[in-house]
Amino acid sequence: MRAPYLCLRDGQLSCPPYGTTCGLSSRFPRVGLQRVVPFPLSKVIALFRRTKPADPTTPTADLKEGGKGRPTPSRKEAEAAARARAKGVQDRKAATRSQRAEQNARVREGMRTGDERYLPARDKGPVRRFIRNYVDSRLCMAEFLLPLLVIIMVSQPFAPGLSNGLWSATVLLVGLDTVWLVFRLRRTLRERFPNESHKGATGYAILRSIQIRWLRMPKPQVRLGQKV
Repeated sequence: MRAPYLCLRDGQLSCPPYGTTCGLSSRFPRVGLQRVVPFPLSKVIALFRRTKPADPTTPTADLKEGGKGRPTPSRKEAEAAARARAKGVQDRKAATRSQRAEQNARVREGMRTGDERYLPARDKGPVRRFIRNYVDSRLCMAEFLLPLLVIIMVSQPFAPGLSNGLWSATVLLVGLDTVWLVFRLRRTLRERFPNESHKGATGYAILRSIQIRWLRMPKPQVRLGQKV
């Protein structure tokens, strides 16, 4: 069984019944003054089929050979480009680390010198600066509390009587010195800063007096015995 055909008969296309054949032999006699001419149906459909126009933006074959419109780089060029990208990333990381180290150094220096720009909120202000200088200018018994506690704990098994007496004397001296410090500091603050808030001044002074002098932060800016 052959494919269906369209036949030209009397100037008009017609489709013979399915299963019949068309040809140029005597099986297709003349009809009137014209001979029946067979037309394959597939060719007729192809004539009416929409064809896609050529896209001017489609890359040509010579562009496809290089890959995306450029020649394929060699292995040496690709490795060099990869090294350059890695070096750029490392340079940025090194610059970031260097900048962070410089910032940390400035903060440490500002904390050491008492620069207001780098101090935390609890250490800022003229009142807190005066409290630090007032405590640092005198010898506080509270700063010897931690070393004395270590001595008391070590001597407890060997000389319990001595350690107990030392503990009692330490507590008494630290308590009296702290009370005297708070009393004089409050009176001085009322005279020096009558319009400033003194909230938290007592606790701030006590905490600073307990710290060992060379461990205090910000670092002491006055000498022992210096008048503030």
